[in-house]
Amino acid sequence: MARHLSLDGFTRPKEEDESLNQLALSIFKNPQGEAFLDYLKSITLNAVAGGGVSDGELRHLEGQRYIVALIVKRMAKAEKDLQEQIK
Repeated sequence: MARHLSLDGFTRPKEEDESLNQLALSIFKNPQGEAFLDYLKSITLNAVAGGGVSDGELRHLEGQRYIVALIVKRMAKAEKDLQEQIK
């Protein structure tokens, strides 16, 4: 089975990667999932670290931001793939 570089930087079979994208979309593309994703964004992507933040705190926040951004990217990829299937 052919492997490709995933959105997360790991190599895995393309079918598995597409399945992960669809899973993210199915979990978060409903009112409850969208509300929870908004919460995650509010404490990560939309959070501002002040000048007094330590290196460790900043690394922790950036890791959290990466995970939330990855969920958003997987959802966008799944939606794009669905649109291409409709065409």
